[in-house]
Amino acid sequence: MREFLAVIAAGSISAAARALNLPRATLSRRLSTLEADLGVRLLHRRTNRLILTEAGEELRRRAMRILSDVDSAWNAVRRLDNTPRGLLRVSVTGPHFAELFSDFLCEFPDVRLEVQSTTRHVDLIAEGVNVAVRIGPVKDQNLIARRIHTDRLVAVASPGYLSACGTPSSPDELAAHNCIVGFAGEWTPSRTWPLLNGGDIPISGRLSANEVELVLNATLKGIGIALLPSAIVSSHLRKGTLVAVLPDEVGAEIPVNLVYADREFVDPKIRTFVDRAVTVISSEMPAPHAF
Repeated sequence: MREFLAVIAAGSISAAARALNLPRATLSRRLSTLEADLGVRLLHRRTNRLILTEAGEELRRRAMRILSDVDSAWNAVRRLDNTPRGLLRVSVTGPHFAELFSDFLCEFPDVRLEVQSTTRHVDLIAEGVNVAVRIGPVKDQNLIARRIHTDRLVAVASPGYLSACGTPSSPDELAAHNCIVGFAGEWTPSRTWPLLNGGDIPISGRLSANEVELVLNATLKGIGIALLPSAIVSSHLRKGTLVAVLPDEVGAEIPVNLVYADREFVDPKIRTFVDRAVTVISSEMPAPHAF
């Protein structure tokens, strides 16, 4: 079941085999054996991706619950001494963890860390991730969220872009500008930006991306106007390489949380890491830029 979930999470047998440190042929054979034992097709193999069948989706849901219970049973017995140990997988975004990770490893020699930096909202249970950073509201009721910071989104542009294209004097004028946007979901570009007093305003542009560094770089090069966290752009605003656009009208507050699965028994390594992270990161995160 773990190997089946790993294949789904990785998106291919080859990628899952690398993650599990297994030969691809071995994993493919085990998957075929599983399907033969069940007498159903679980996955449709395509050139670039795998597609779950109805039976595969049913097994995925049940396997996630079963393995979660199995892990909880093992952990409940293993962790009676309340000492952090074992593998801790963390999904992060941003640079505010480096020293925290090193200190945690030094203090708890029985812990192994796997850290992945991504702006994607990972599926903690399906992908076997213990803790993740979430920017924005946490809607999944199966997750526990610990607030570490509150930032603000601000529209910014380079002086060169504003000189060439003009500075918007009202939110309505953004519709005539090239806005650098994120994704509303999957490959659907965002079509609106929030307003501080509520509601939103329609926008569009030539570039859509969910990678903050890419958006920041494009903004600095004068590609367009972007909506970014003030913590990311505050130094550029102070230096004048970026200029705030309609800071009293466009933007929104955004929470930054550490999230982990809501379980009856929280692993000591998860609980201890989250407690440390909340303290360390909240003290390191810069205050929102004043406008």
